[in-house]
Amino acid sequence: QVQLVESGGGLVQAGGSLRLSCAASGRTFSNYAMGWFRQAPGKEREFVAAISWSGGSTYYADSVKGRFTISRDNAKKSVYLQMNSLKPEDTAIYYCAASQRPGIVTTKHEYDYWGQGTQVTVSS
Repeated sequence: QVQLVESGGGLVQAGGSLRLSCAASGRTFSNYAMGWFRQAPGKEREFVAAISWSGGSTYYADSVKGRFTISRDNAKKSVYLQMNSLKPEDTAIYYCAASQRPGIVTTKHEYDYWGQGTQVTVSS
C-alpha cells in the first residue's frame, strides 16, 4: 500500500516556475514507477510525465517537453515535477501516481495509487 501527498501548487504568472512535490508512505517506494498527471476543468485527466523506479528513465508529454522535469529521491520517498516557462494552458489539478509495473508507465489505468492533487493556476 502506498499513500501519496502532493504539495507545491499555487498561483503563478505566465513564464514563471513552480516545483511540485509528492511524498509517499510505505516501505517499498523504490519499487514503483511514478508519474504526474493533470486535469483541467471539463477535461480528461492527462499524462504529463513519468519516471522509472530507479530514476534512470523519464518520459514527457509533448505539451510539456523541454519545460517540465520529473525527478525522484528514493531515500526521501519523494517525486518532483519542476515546471518552468508556465503557460495559462498548464492550469489544472496535478496528481502524482504510483505504478507497480516496470519501466515507464504513461497510461492512467496502469497506475495503482493516486494522490489527492494540488491546484496549479497560471495567469496570463
